[in-house]
Amino acid sequence: MTIRLFRAGSFVTALFLGTRVLPALAAQPQPEAAPLPSPLPQAKDIAFPGTLKLKVNATDLAHHVMTVHETIPVPQSAREAGKIVLLYPKWIPGGHAPEGTITQLGGLVVHSEGKTLSWLRDPVDVFAFHVPVTKAQTQLDVDFTLLSPVTDDEGRVVMTPHIVNVQWNEVSLYPAGFFSRNIPVQASVTLPHGWQAATALRTTGPAAGDTLTFNTVPFNTLVDSPIFAGAYVKKVLLNAPGGVPVTLNMVADKPSDLVYDDAQLQIHRNLVTQALLTFGSQHYAHYDFLMALTDELGRIGLEHHQSSEDSVSEDYFTDWAHSFPQRDLLAHEYTHSWNGKYRRPADLYGATFNSPQRGSLLWVYEGQTEFWGNILAARSGLVTKDQGFDSLALMAATYDAQAGRTWRPVADTTNDPIIAQRAPLSWRDFQRSEDYYVEGQLVWLDADMMIRKLSKDTKSLDDFAKAFFGTNDGSIIVSTYTFDDVVLTLNKIVPYDWAKFLHERISTVQNRAPLGGLEAGGYKLVFTDQPNSFEAQAGKNRHRLALRFSLGVNVNARNGTLGAVAWGSPAFKAGLAIHDEIVAINGDSFSAEGLVEAIKTAKTDKAPLTLLVKSGTHYRTVSIPYYDGLRYPHLERIANTPDRLTTLFSARH
Repeated sequence: MTIRLFRAGSFVTALFLGTRVLPALAAQPQPEAAPLPSPLPQAKDIAFPGTLKLKVNATDLAHHVMTVHETIPVPQSAREAGKIVLLYPKWIPGGHAPEGTITQLGGLVVHSEGKTLSWLRDPVDVFAFHVPVTKAQTQLDVDFTLLSPVTDDEGRVVMTPHIVNVQWNEVSLYPAGFFSRNIPVQASVTLPHGWQAATALRTTGPAAGDTLTFNTVPFNTLVDSPIFAGAYVKKVLLNAPGGVPVTLNMVADKPSDLVYDDAQLQIHRNLVTQALLTFGSQHYAHYDFLMALTDELGRIGLEHHQSSEDSVSEDYFTDWAHSFPQRDLLAHEYTHSWNGKYRRPADLYGATFNSPQRGSLLWVYEGQTEFWGNILAARSGLVTKDQGFDSLALMAATYDAQAGRTWRPVADTTNDPIIAQRAPLSWRDFQRSEDYYVEGQLVWLDADMMIRKLSKDTKSLDDFAKAFFGTNDGSIIVSTYTFDDVVLTLNKIVPYDWAKFLHERISTVQNRAPLGGLEAGGYKLVFTDQPNSFEAQAGKNRHRLALRFSLGVNVNARNGTLGAVAWGSPAFKAGLAIHDEIVAINGDSFSAEGLVEAIKTAKTDKAPLTLLVKSGTHYRTVSIPYYDGLRYPHLERIANTPDRLTTLFSARH
């Protein structure tokens, strides 16, 4: 029997177990925290003594595994210390988070001088492995397996029957204690028989059977140069004759997906032309778009200095009239060669791939890239002006309605790659997530229009782009920057209190999105009952019914499942949540068309929508008194004002 006695004004506890009284808690010794192990070796900007050899076999498509063999020289300092620390890349550029695929590493075995060495994973940093060595052991032979996802349930699929995506950070270990740019690596890859590969790396010569061996490069360059390989490949030059080579490397699920016409290719050539006119420089010796036309390989859009990984739907070319919602992807990732890879925020540049990154300037890195990606897509013809305007209207409306903006500034969302690591969120618009992308785009649109107004339309953000990203033409050495550097360059274009301008929009809570750029550009955001073409087509492509600005939901058009519910919306107030399933509408079984008609009818009849909703194993009836009909965002011309927005979206010559 246990008796607890409490007396007001003091804490007295008497514990009785039978007739034995236990000692008072205060008299018991308190535990001490165990000391942390010694820190890992700090990276030094010194040459690594030797060259890593890395061999990857990517032929086991059935099991989705790649086997890896590395030969790693052991530095004299490690032999004297009696151990070497090997690192698995953790902080992957472009991800802005510690998202290295350590869970996929298996079968790690280390040999030296014919002996198997017993490695020990660091108990604090699980991406580090301690390997004991003697003074006589000058080289390690390391073997492991990348257990890549078999389905999307385990992560992003990188191996399919017809395409393989080799990302070197997933298939390599490297020695601690050295800047990654100072570690030379010679890599090779063995592919399924008859396959072709595309990468920014260059080979030492013709393939030896099915194995390609690449020129020796620094480890950071290797990680920045992934491979797309496949059974069905086409390569097309996009640059002007005599220019720096820019290649569109296409891999596909099937040969028929690689059918395109001259007009489609010309649009992609226009992208290169418009980018060079915008930035006035090139920071690559050659550039390779690695584009997968696939519904099987995992989705990706990832920037690299001399290439980009771009996954689009398999009907990108063959259903050209309807693929425009995804066609800004190449423009966005290509822009990153200037913004993010060449010019990079100082706190996003790491000495190694295990050095923590900080994303305080992601609203420049990603936000201005989002701006230029959409502008270059329009200037090149990847999207029409009207499609670009509808996209802009959709973004402006969405972020103006974000419930989370009432408590969280854009600056804080730059921490979200680390906080959430792009995991699904229950209440996306209230939590906000990585809003520095699109709200950053709106801020830079506002800045562009402010420059135009202040300069009497003689200057624009194009001038900033040339001044900021166009330095050191031809150099591929990273040039870092700070907030003050951004402000300084803006002031060189046109004097203004740019620090205040940016701080107000980025660092403080704002109840409304920065829509000043729209109005200064000659347009205003309006809502009508006519669908937004960009939103409608994207919805059809994804089988999604978008009712964000009416009921406040996105619905799976095939089964009625809610993919999102806007915080504070009519659907939210009625008690609906993400993953609820609409079974019936006003007594009739669910259909996307039926839900749309019910919303239209409610506007005139003033009768609440009655929904039968399934939540897990539970059913309930929900009444939504919503009578404002269908609402879709559009841009409407403001009469008697300069049409600066059309000027911004127009091709350069």
